[in-house]
Amino acid sequence: MKRTCLSILLAALSCFSVFAQQKRPNVIIIYADDLGYGDVSCYGAKKIKTPHIDQLAKNGLRFTDAHATSATCTPSRFSILTGVYAWRKKGTGIAPGNAALLIDTAQITLAKIFKQTGYTTSAIGKWHLGLGGKGGPDWNGEIKSGPQELGFDKSYIIPATLDRVPCVIVDNHRVENLDPKDPITVDYHKKTGDWATGKEHPELLTMKSSNGHNNTIINGIGRIGYMTGGKAAIWDDYTLTEKLTSQAESFIAKNKEQPFFMYFASPNIHVPRTPNKKFAGKSGMGPRGDVILEFDWSVGRIMKTLDSLGLTKNTIIVLSSDNGPVVDDGYQDEAEALLNGHQPAGPLRGGKYSAFDGGTRVPFIVSWPSVIKKGTSTALISQVDLVRSFAVFLNQQLNTEQAYDSFDMSSQLLGKSTANRPYLIEDAAGLGIIEDNWKYIEPNNAAAYDSTTKTELGNSKEAQLYNLSADLQERKNLASQYPDKVKSFAQKLQQIKDEHGYHL
Repeated sequence: MKRTCLSILLAALSCFSVFAQQKRPNVIIIYADDLGYGDVSCYGAKKIKTPHIDQLAKNGLRFTDAHATSATCTPSRFSILTGVYAWRKKGTGIAPGNAALLIDTAQITLAKIFKQTGYTTSAIGKWHLGLGGKGGPDWNGEIKSGPQELGFDKSYIIPATLDRVPCVIVDNHRVENLDPKDPITVDYHKKTGDWATGKEHPELLTMKSSNGHNNTIINGIGRIGYMTGGKAAIWDDYTLTEKLTSQAESFIAKNKEQPFFMYFASPNIHVPRTPNKKFAGKSGMGPRGDVILEFDWSVGRIMKTLDSLGLTKNTIIVLSSDNGPVVDDGYQDEAEALLNGHQPAGPLRGGKYSAFDGGTRVPFIVSWPSVIKKGTSTALISQVDLVRSFAVFLNQQLNTEQAYDSFDMSSQLLGKSTANRPYLIEDAAGLGIIEDNWKYIEPNNAAAYDSTTKTELGNSKEAQLYNLSADLQERKNLASQYPDKVKSFAQKLQQIKDEHGYHL
C-alpha cells in the first residue's frame, strides 16, 4: 500500500513539474456528436478519410479504451463538465430544447476550475444541458442561467440538438438576431402558432422523416417539438458548422496572449445531416459521411488557427465524442444504404443508446506537442475524469463533495502511465461496470433491440458478464459460469450507487 501511495505521489509531482516548466497551456476540448469509434481513419476506418483528426492523433496520444459516461448525449455532457455521473441526478436524460438548466450553478465545473486560475473560458457549439431557471428559458429576454453561470466567460451555443426546436443561436444571454416584434414560442407538448408541421404537410419537407421528427418544419426539415416566431433568428443548417468554427477561431485569436479554455462542442455528426456544399457528395457515403468530413475540416481549421498564431506547441487539445454512432436516427438520408462496408462502431458491438461498448467507447485523442509524447494508450479512462485531472494540472484542490466520480488520470493524459482507472461505469437503459477487463451489465427490463435505429441495446432480464480481453464484441455471456464474479460486481455497483445516490 505504501509503495502504491508513493508511486501515485511521484506521478502527481511529475505532472506538477511538467506543468510548472511550461507557460500555462491553452486547453481546447473538441466534442463531436454521435461520432463512432470506427468513424475516423486513425481508429481503423477504411471507407472514409479524416486527415486532420489523424494528424492530431499522429502528433499526440490516441486512447483505445476511453469512454463517454453515457450512450446518449445530455448525460455525457453533464458528466464531462461536472465530474459527476448524470444518472445520479433526476432529469438528466435526453433533454428537450426548452429544458431548464440541468447543472446546479453552485456545482464545480471544468470551466470554473479554469476561470479560477486566470483562464478566459468559452463554450461554443451544442449545449443540450438546459437553459434558464425552473420554468425554462425566456427566449425573448435574458436567458439565465446558462453557461456563463457555470464558469464560461463567453458562450455561443445552439440550445439542444440540430433536430430540436428552437433552431436559434444563443449568444451569451440572448437569442442572436431576434426581432422583438417576432417573439419566439416553443412547446414540446402541443402545437404552438401556425407554422406547418411535417405530420400535417409532408409535401413541404426537403428531408423526409424515417421516424418521428414530424413536428414544426424549419428550413424544410421536420423537427422534434413545436416552434413559431423568431424568423430572423433561425440558423442556416448548411452553414452552421462553418459559423460555429469561425466563432472558435475568433475566440482563439482574441485570446492569443493569455491562457484560454474552450469547450467546442460540434453539432456534427448528429441528424439532420446537412453538409455544407463544400462537402456534399464528397464522401461517397451520403450525408452522414459528408458531415464526418465536415467535422474533420472544422478540426483542421482550429489546428490551422493555432499554427498561424504560434500556439500549437503549448495548447492541449482533447478530441472525443459524446457517445457511440447511430446510422438511421430519424431521417431518410440513405446513411444505412451507403455504408458500403463502413463500420461506424469499428470492432465494437452496439452503438448509440446501447449498453454494449459501442455505446460509450469513443475516439479520444490528447495532444500537447511540447509535452506529450506521440503514441497509443491502452489506459481505461472516462471523460468524467477530465475535471479532477485538470484540477491536478492547475493545482486546484477539490473537496469530497466536488467531482466525486472523477479520478485523477493526469499521468495517463500525459502519456506517463497506462494504468487503468479503478473501474468504469457505463450508462444506457441501466448501468454496467468494467474492471480488470471484465464487464458486468446489470439486469433490466428494457428492450434488447431498437428496430427504429437497428441497434442492439444490450439490455437483458438476465445478468451479463463478458471477458473483454477475449471477447471484445461481447458475444459470450459468462454470467452462469462465474456466479461469484457476478455477485461481486453487482455488490460493487450497488455500493457505487449508494455512495452519492442513484436516480436513473
